[in-house]
Amino acid sequence: MTGAPASAAGGSGARPVRGGKLGSAAVNQASLWNIANLLTMLRLVLVPGFVLLLLHNGGYDPAWRSFAWAAFAIAMITDLFDGHLARTYNLVTDFGKIADPIADKAIMGAALICLSYLGDLPWWVTGVILFREIGITLMRFWVIRHGVIPASRGGKMKTLAQGTAVGMYVLALTGPLATVRFWVMAVAVVLTVVTGLDYVRQAVVLRRKGLAAERAAAAASSGTAGVAETSGVVGAYGASETSGACDDRGSAGTER
Repeated sequence: MTGAPASAAGGSGARPVRGGKLGSAAVNQASLWNIANLLTMLRLVLVPGFVLLLLHNGGYDPAWRSFAWAAFAIAMITDLFDGHLARTYNLVTDFGKIADPIADKAIMGAALICLSYLGDLPWWVTGVILFREIGITLMRFWVIRHGVIPASRGGKMKTLAQGTAVGMYVLALTGPLATVRFWVMAVAVVLTVVTGLDYVRQAVVLRRKGLAAERAAAAASSGTAGVAETSGVVGAYGASETSGACDDRGSAGTER
């Protein structure tokens, strides 16, 4: 033992609490290969596997569609856990910020496109949902420097409705269950449109507030600079006047 404190030896000097949340300093030290990112990677890998299972044997084999449903269900479940784990245990990484929304859109988009290709789902439904999801993703980048809009209850309900409806369409359902899935998809489409419009409203408001705050900060900064410049001029003028007065007094003393 050297007797040096833990901080001097490169450590923090504090032992992690078992079961507790990691400190904010650990955010930048989160490994790429953490559990949250691994779940996101799993979801990305499941996308091509899901497509192959769904389209296997012409896309109408109930057994293979059941396998496809299982892959889709796993992807949806991991979507619920990876973000929660990342936020709870400070496992947020740049990779996760980019890959997580891509994985979400990839699995949902693949399912919708395949279902429309097979004739199970109208193309306009696929178009509305994908337009909303891609558009909102682009809007997030548009307002990201002004802040982040938190997930709303409506947004969570939309995600649940979409996942449930698409999952029911992936399965080869007939009879009353086929009718039920139609109405579940109708609810999902309505929530998709309503929450999308609400997100646009929140994004516009957030951007306006952000721009107003930037203009106020710029005006305050400009005003502070002006005051400092004025103070400097006044100070220089006062110093010059005082110096002149001293010179006059000095000259008067010399004449005496």
